[in-house]
Amino acid sequence: MALKDKLMEDLKSSMKNKDSVRKNTITMVRAAIKQIEVDQRTELGDEKILEIISKQLKEKKNAIEDFKKGERQDLVELTQNEIGILLEYLPKQLTEEEIKKIVLTTIDEVKAKSIKDIGLVMKTVMPKVKGRADGNTVNKIVREILK
Repeated sequence: MALKDKLMEDLKSSMKNKDSVRKNTITMVRAAIKQIEVDQRTELGDEKILEIISKQLKEKKNAIEDFKKGERQDLVELTQNEIGILLEYLPKQLTEEEIKKIVLTTIDEVKAKSIKDIGLVMKTVMPKVKGRADGNTVNKIVREILK
């Protein structure tokens, strides 16, 4: 089943079950997909949809930090629920240990020696972990290894 169809089915079931958090999260994703399709006058495939979901996941993680600073625990919990829903549509996320292995292999491939090579390493690692790892996490691990 295509990802777009799965989103539609899940939207219908969340409406039937009166699950407003799931319904609102899926509606948000579908709106972002529709916006890009209208802007580009094209039909998006699963890969592009995964990119949209990854981007929204990153935005939600950043929002949690802001909500914590503002001491809005209610919004932190809501956003964490939304993140859980978004993660259901993404491929299984890599653990830090798995990311570290990929980074070490890539450093050997590109023969990176110091922190100055971080751009080259990141450029090579990110396509390998696309949709399965957050860029900030990858960057942190690369910096730890190259320091």
